[in-house]
Amino acid sequence: MSPGTSPALATPLTKLVGARHPIVQTGMGWVAGPRLVSAAADAGALGILASATMTPDRLRSAIREVRSRTDQPFGVNLRADAGDAAERVGIIVSEGVRVASFALAPSKELIARLKDAGVVVIPSVGARRHAEKVAAWGADAVVVQGGEGGGHTGTVATTVLLPQVVDAVDIPVIAAGGFFDGRGLVAALAYGAAGIAMGTRFLLTSDSTVPRAVQTRYLEAGVKDVTVTTKVDGLPHRMLRSELVESLERSGRTAALLTAVRRAAAFRKLSGLSWTQMVRDGLAMKHGRQLTWSQILLAANTPMLLKASMVDGRTDLGVMAAGQVAGLIEDLPSCAELIDRIMTEAHGTLADLPR
Repeated sequence: MSPGTSPALATPLTKLVGARHPIVQTGMGWVAGPRLVSAAADAGALGILASATMTPDRLRSAIREVRSRTDQPFGVNLRADAGDAAERVGIIVSEGVRVASFALAPSKELIARLKDAGVVVIPSVGARRHAEKVAAWGADAVVVQGGEGGGHTGTVATTVLLPQVVDAVDIPVIAAGGFFDGRGLVAALAYGAAGIAMGTRFLLTSDSTVPRAVQTRYLEAGVKDVTVTTKVDGLPHRMLRSELVESLERSGRTAALLTAVRRAAAFRKLSGLSWTQMVRDGLAMKHGRQLTWSQILLAANTPMLLKASMVDGRTDLGVMAAGQVAGLIEDLPSCAELIDRIMTEAHGTLADLPR
């Protein structure tokens, strides 16, 4: 079957966002840029542009670049706690973006502003109570990420969290954490989800701008090479084991501080931030948590730690966020090939179910 010809599968998600297939490409910082988003959208998925690592001006130009590449619907992911979140919402509205997704629960006021402008609002959550809250505030759908997911993650598995949320809210639920093929899509639908969201699987495509050497590290990883650590920024963070992660995990408090200072000094030169700015940013990310000074320094530089790997290819200096499915992925298809494969397998799986 040639790319773009797999049968569509209508669900409440596809009807809500206008995508051909019930698959979402998540907004990964430094990864989900215009090229990947437009390729995912053209393949029939809902592509999500990551804005947290962009300036507002760059966000506007990136939205226009996606639109120049595809006429399919797409979305933009925002940090609800960003100081300029309102400005970014204004850009989304003025540029006519179809969907706004959020890594953290947005305020009731932000949801109302977006909905008044006709934008579909889809927050991401990791607990049932958070899903209930955003649903009550008017969210149109919700992404539920289980502990298998990459980046900041929780401890409850998708297979436990997903049915909890499906039973608790009456809006479409999108399952995330552990999905990479058609069987997973069918399983999510069986739980009552309206579709799936995938990050690592889209990172590992030929349309991804992640350097090939970094993609190779992902492809070589086994399931046990994907770990969860709090040593980077104080929150559980699922990522590939790397030189930096291993050194932080082995280090005592003093050694970890020295490592953090050395890493922070390297990234200070790249980012142009002063030491005062870096410490201030790190302290702002504490949110009442007990962080060590090494975690404060690294928390301030987490975006740069991701950029080192995802953009610059420096796996020795950076971190590589990864879902557990990284240990099961072995190739780099195009987005079109990937979506066709998933949908063909999903339809085949549905056809083979006992009746």
